[in-house]
Amino acid sequence: MMKKRRMEFVFVIIMITLVYLVFFTDVSFLSKVISLTFYVGMILITVFSLMLENRTAQNTLLWIYILVFLPVLGYIIYVYSGQLFLKGHLFKSKRIKDREVFATLSRNTDKINFSKLNYHQHHFTHYLDRATFTPTNTKTKTKTKILRNGEETFREIKSALKGAKDFIHMEYYIFRDDRLGNEIIDILIDKVQEGIEVRMMYDAMGSITLSSGTIKRMKEAGIRVHPFLPLKSGLYNQKFNFRNHRKIVVIDGKTGFVGGLNIGVEYLGEDERFGFWCDTHVLLEGEAVQTLHAVFLLDWRYVSGEMLVMDERYMNPIPADEDGLVHVVATGPETEQMSDHYCAMISCATQSIWIASPYFVPNQAIRTALRIAAKKGIQIRIMVPDTNDGFLTQYATRSYLPELLRAGAEIYAYQKGFLHKKVMIVDGDLATIGTANMDMRSFRLNFEVNLFLIGTESIQDLVAHYEEDLEDCLRIRPVEFYKRGIAEKAKESFARLFSGIL
Repeated sequence: MMKKRRMEFVFVIIMITLVYLVFFTDVSFLSKVISLTFYVGMILITVFSLMLENRTAQNTLLWIYILVFLPVLGYIIYVYSGQLFLKGHLFKSKRIKDREVFATLSRNTDKINFSKLNYHQHHFTHYLDRATFTPTNTKTKTKTKILRNGEETFREIKSALKGAKDFIHMEYYIFRDDRLGNEIIDILIDKVQEGIEVRMMYDAMGSITLSSGTIKRMKEAGIRVHPFLPLKSGLYNQKFNFRNHRKIVVIDGKTGFVGGLNIGVEYLGEDERFGFWCDTHVLLEGEAVQTLHAVFLLDWRYVSGEMLVMDERYMNPIPADEDGLVHVVATGPETEQMSDHYCAMISCATQSIWIASPYFVPNQAIRTALRIAAKKGIQIRIMVPDTNDGFLTQYATRSYLPELLRAGAEIYAYQKGFLHKKVMIVDGDLATIGTANMDMRSFRLNFEVNLFLIGTESIQDLVAHYEEDLEDCLRIRPVEFYKRGIAEKAKESFARLFSGIL
């Protein structure tokens, strides 16, 4: 792998040199022809190598187009974004160590009592038990509470932070040093001064606006801060394309938070560009907090080298009131399993499948599963933002709607503001909520974490919130949608070409 990567960077340098000779020097015509021939030969070698990787036909063609029609730049994009097969090598050590820890945790759990589950709950729980490395909570009790939107979520988080007695562990994709971020930081600094241990991890790309001054302030106050996959160390090894999209807070091993909200005032609806922010988070108590904490501690070990995950101080479950089964699932570029979990949920449905996703760019497996479910008479509801935060995601999403509309799915465009929650509810008694979108980036590139809820009381809150959000949606009717202009269809077709990397 290292030899291949070095060769790719040599190719980049040679290509730049050849283009410079052809277009920006006065060398002879023959020299320019020879240079151009060498350039074409290098592209053909790269295309041949790409074909040998046996990717999907769509992805292979996409990268061939990029290589051919974007001279030099296309190859650079390919090197940094296209070489996704390297992820198995890049994160091999983390994958092996994480599996060992989760295997140990699973041995300490009791067998699942399937007698209390109905048929499709039994089916899906059995699947998760076999397909994931994390355990379903069984030994002690777990309780979940749904937090709706930013105001309720951050009120609960700040209250829990202020009540911390032992430690605070936080992990975010986006952590801004705006009004909300600084308010959180002030609370953390106050807790450090009280003798509370605080660790904070942020994604280097997602939190790129987090200033060095703010980071220095936290470190000088005693907060242990680490970035996940720093950009300066990722340019050569291509790690910068793989991001940590998780949002985790664990306090004293008793309380956990996970869901769609990062730290920033836009998540409170205070950004004029987005307006009202529709999102969902979960407050978690009980045994499942232990598994969520293990996800954080394994990420922390990866960025800091500090091994804490087997310390009883951090991994001692504290029981809570019973609230059904909860399964914490962490996925990343080294596993690519979230798509399988979503498909498994869809296949269990007998009555309804309700989906809300800000970035709805489903792969072929999920589209097929949804079409089959719709043809069986199962109600399919898909809620997406009316206006997204990016051109490609906006129109790529719309490009997938016609086939689902034809199958009988109900599509709703959220009008009130920006829809950011990531929720799927099946038959009103199975649900998943977390950080993973229904797109290729969440399936293949990002480190994600979701809760899978089986028969919990909190699912009814998700159902109620979904129904309330439908009131702020405009249903997309097939006849009207099919009448959209050629310009709109062209934008959708263009954006769809990039679905493999969105």
